[in-house]
Amino acid sequence: MSDHHASYSDYDSQSRSDDHLQTNLPALDSQPSLPSLRSLTSNPDHYQEILSTTHHHCLTTLKGHTSYISSLNLVGKFLYSGSGKEIRLWKGNSLDSEIDHENQSNNVVAVGKGAVKSLVVLEDKLFSAHQDHKIRVWKINNQESDKQKYTRVATLPTLGDRAFKSLLPKNQVQIRRNKTCTWVHHVDTVSAIALSSDESLLYSVSWDRTIKIWRTNNFKCLESVANAHDDAINAVALSNDDSVYTGSADKNIKVWRKSSKESKHSLVATLEKHNSGINALALSTDGSVLYSGACDRSIVVWEKDGGGNMVVVGALRGHSQSILCLAVVSDLLFSGSADKTIRIWRGADKSYSCLAVLEGHRGPVKCLTATLDHYNTTNASYLLYSGSLDCDIRVWQINVPLL
Repeated sequence: MSDHHASYSDYDSQSRSDDHLQTNLPALDSQPSLPSLRSLTSNPDHYQEILSTTHHHCLTTLKGHTSYISSLNLVGKFLYSGSGKEIRLWKGNSLDSEIDHENQSNNVVAVGKGAVKSLVVLEDKLFSAHQDHKIRVWKINNQESDKQKYTRVATLPTLGDRAFKSLLPKNQVQIRRNKTCTWVHHVDTVSAIALSSDESLLYSVSWDRTIKIWRTNNFKCLESVANAHDDAINAVALSNDDSVYTGSADKNIKVWRKSSKESKHSLVATLEKHNSGINALALSTDGSVLYSGACDRSIVVWEKDGGGNMVVVGALRGHSQSILCLAVVSDLLFSGSADKTIRIWRGADKSYSCLAVLEGHRGPVKCLTATLDHYNTTNASYLLYSGSLDCDIRVWQINVPLL
């Protein structure tokens, strides 16, 4: 761990870039907060009892990675983690028991050629987005078996896709002076991937400022939205109505949609409130609320109005440095920050409370995933997994009284 605090910009979202997207300011550099937005974090009387009866503790720390944790994906009782070029699988009891996780080199299931940035699981396929501009597809073995290594079944764009598209000059795009490639290629880090609601499409966003849409059954690239933003795209979120939200270092969130009559996605709205680069997006379970986290230390809350358009409601404040990741489960919002803490939020009637602040990581919190563990008539119990630049994954149990 001697050198992985040298430059946070190597590990995080791009916050500014030149024409070739080669230079960037560290996204962990916090910017001034948003005084123009009203704060939603009041503590009305009915929350006081909830605040005092919300309990949390760290169940265990999963060790073994030697680089920072860039991505987490929970599938049932299996947790996938991306760190450096490797993907690890953590199983069942190891996720919530106090056992020795040191040097668990045997849980590495895949190794790519570029640093892992994002993970998505679909049935027996694992999709991984990488810093080397590629998306890789792995065949998931029987997760209970001892055979660990997954087989790589495709690299996107596929050779067939590249060859077919290269035949026509119209499919060539200029990426820099005297260099062209086909539009199916990402030409910079693939920062995030997400599935459509029917799981037939995979959306990828990149520091090359494009959005690409792929078929999940044959891995064909169907569409590329060029110059979708004015700077690197760091985050993507998809709602149940297949609205696509993208967050960028250009400080904007854009909303994209494809109508039944159109073959391509078109821009339907630009959400402008942050005053610095956006690192994370998350949607409420029903898709009616959008949360965005940025280097301005604020989480902006957007809600759909009567016409179905996202309008700003206010901001959640409390973190002292950049917001790096967000996750939603049930009516809870989890936020991870460069200030090394995780906050748990719950809102009702446009008023939110911070139910807890989780401390323990020794570095910025880069990724989060959570699930409902169990509940009864009075309490709900959640499991939260957090990945950090300290190379550790922490597993937390949170018990929250029901409203």
